[in-house]
Amino acid sequence: MITDNTDRKGGFSQQNLMSRLGVLTVCIILGFSSMKSALAQEEERDERRGASSALMEEVTVTARKRLESEQQVPLSISAYSADQIEALKVRSLQGLSVGMPNVAMDDVGTTRTTANFSIRGLGINSSIPGIDPTVGVFIDGVYLGVNSGTIIDMFDVESIEVLRGPQGTLFGRNVTGGAVLINSKRPTDEFETSFRAAVDGNPDGDGGLNYYIMGAVSGPLTDNLAARLSVYHNEDNGWFENLFDGSNHGEASTTIVRPSISWEPTSDLRLLLRWEHIESDGDGPASQTHINGFGIPGFFANFDRDSFDFAVDAPGFSDFELDFVTFETEWDVAFGDGTITNIFGWRDYFQDGFSDIDAQPVWLFHASLLLDAEQFSNELRYNGRFGNAEVTTGVYWFDNDINYSENRELLGIATGGVAPALTQNGGGILEVESLAFFASVDYDLSDRLTLNTGIRYTTEDKDAQIATLTRNINNGCVVGAGTCAFDFIDSDSWDALSGKLGFTYTIASDSRLYGHWSRGHRSGGYNLRNTAIDTVNLGPGPFDQETVDSFEIGYKSEPAGRGRLNAAVFYTTIDDMQREINLADPFAGVVQVIRNTADAEIYGLEIDGTFALGQNTVLMASLGWLDASYTSVRFDLNGDGDINAADEALDLPRAAEWTYSIGLNQDWLFTSGGALSFRVNYAFRDNAAWTDNNLGFLLSQKILDAGIDYRSADGRWIYSLYGRNLLDEVNHGGDTQLPPAIGPVPTGGTFSPLIKGQIVGFEVNFSY
Repeated sequence: MITDNTDRKGGFSQQNLMSRLGVLTVCIILGFSSMKSALAQEEERDERRGASSALMEEVTVTARKRLESEQQVPLSISAYSADQIEALKVRSLQGLSVGMPNVAMDDVGTTRTTANFSIRGLGINSSIPGIDPTVGVFIDGVYLGVNSGTIIDMFDVESIEVLRGPQGTLFGRNVTGGAVLINSKRPTDEFETSFRAAVDGNPDGDGGLNYYIMGAVSGPLTDNLAARLSVYHNEDNGWFENLFDGSNHGEASTTIVRPSISWEPTSDLRLLLRWEHIESDGDGPASQTHINGFGIPGFFANFDRDSFDFAVDAPGFSDFELDFVTFETEWDVAFGDGTITNIFGWRDYFQDGFSDIDAQPVWLFHASLLLDAEQFSNELRYNGRFGNAEVTTGVYWFDNDINYSENRELLGIATGGVAPALTQNGGGILEVESLAFFASVDYDLSDRLTLNTGIRYTTEDKDAQIATLTRNINNGCVVGAGTCAFDFIDSDSWDALSGKLGFTYTIASDSRLYGHWSRGHRSGGYNLRNTAIDTVNLGPGPFDQETVDSFEIGYKSEPAGRGRLNAAVFYTTIDDMQREINLADPFAGVVQVIRNTADAEIYGLEIDGTFALGQNTVLMASLGWLDASYTSVRFDLNGDGDINAADEALDLPRAAEWTYSIGLNQDWLFTSGGALSFRVNYAFRDNAAWTDNNLGFLLSQKILDAGIDYRSADGRWIYSLYGRNLLDEVNHGGDTQLPPAIGPVPTGGTFSPLIKGQIVGFEVNFSY
């Protein structure tokens, strides 16, 4: 039996860590002291350069389907330009979430790159395809129909926008928590090229190094034709050490190719075609088992929850291939001096994975999956101005076909690891078709007061064919191959009317007040991973749609031109809350039931700002607070056999009470024209429930990031040293509770996929 309940984090003692941080601090202080003359010169300069210049810029956003400054949008929004992403050394969406209030953008960990985002306490805890998210992700205006393949390294990105609160009017269903908009760089009218290479890893010495190389070239081909080619490759040799055999774990190899071409046949017509191809092969999850909410440790191995220790006999794998095409047309028309925009999208995603779910060094519960998801979408919209009214209207169509297969291989320990003693096979096919009509009008009642209105009507059809895993025992069938018999076939449809009504009031040229009511819906559907034997009460569905109403009052300002200060308070109600309930089960290992479990309400506060403390000193800070509670419950959440006040007293999953961050960026400018930038950021996120019965939970996070950049005098070269999660905080993608035994074999513990801890690295960046 392997048991480790020490305070060790990945073999790195707290004393050793503090010693290293002390050395780093001394080095930074010595570096500051050596720059006194440069600092004196910097204070005399009127020109701002270095990273602080980028951080003070306002970002142009598309949050209302038109280009405008982020500060002019009457929404709670965090936006980052390409230069700001570079200045903060953000490589994935996860790296951004520590600086935004009431936002968590985590990888579920079960299958690599699968997003489990939560905004304002609305999130999911699922890797089941077909379970619609609460936070929609849009790339170049195209909604992603499945969460898989979402959390990958970002490169050659023009901007990222995170919209908090329901966005049902302009962005549709499944954005009850918010929306994440990622905009890729476009081909340019002038020749430009960029190149970036980096290496980083675990300073503890566990695992191997992680190498990145990426580049882009862009420019005109003719007077009205331009092209861009971006290429990325990552070779990750694994951050973790698998204590089962001492091997590196978390290895992955990823290649991305993204060509695009733009054509302007006339001065009022623009066409843009993009294609992205991704191939990625890597290990399965770094599965940790620790004492579960029942107080039962993993039987064959058990580790400290606050450590990176784990030992699995099956490292598993997670491989996927993705093709993503968008075709955008913009046509300027005289009618309302407006623009007609059409965005067509096609995305084909295939994934093959295998995971050690028991998280122990023996074969108790392993699982494989196959996922094939193909989607088509098209949005046609118009934006123009008629007198005092800014009008946006359009029609949206979406089609998504999901084919999912799962194979559970149980109790291989009984055969000496030769083969599973029991298999369960199943999955399902889900066909989704959605059609929506939307309109938004912003009407200026006066020079200071604007009325904001919007409405969207959506109709959606879903057809499901499902093979229950526990009804296919030891028969080896595969849904994707057409060899599984479907025991559940059904179809259903949902209609939804979303809307928004609010105002924007200009207090002064540098401050605005806004308020609104907005409604969003999360689609109903079916559970493709049905493992419940009781298919009448706990079967695959259908479950109904979820409705979210949010009331928000916000304030935006740019005090004295020295930065940005924004704040918002909100009240959110959730009707027919749609949840995946994880239940430990002695036969299936884990049963995941999806039901409309409750109604709830959430109060919240958000404050964030960016401030110039000096000519080349920038402070960034944020604060978020949530008070989330159930108002009524319709499912036995705690499993005690009754639906009562004990269920209502439980915490809502993924609703951390406090989030806050504070960061500082300092530039030193040299007479030679070069610049040295230092940045440090500390962020905190409260612990939160993971499972609806609150037996599984996520640890609080205290994230310290820091870095030093040197920018050459011509601005073409940037050399960077960076550190992320320098306090080596442990974070899990989830905390699934395992049963005391699977069949006759003791099990216990949890399936809790680990997220990478402390990382230090070096990067060189060239642009021309």
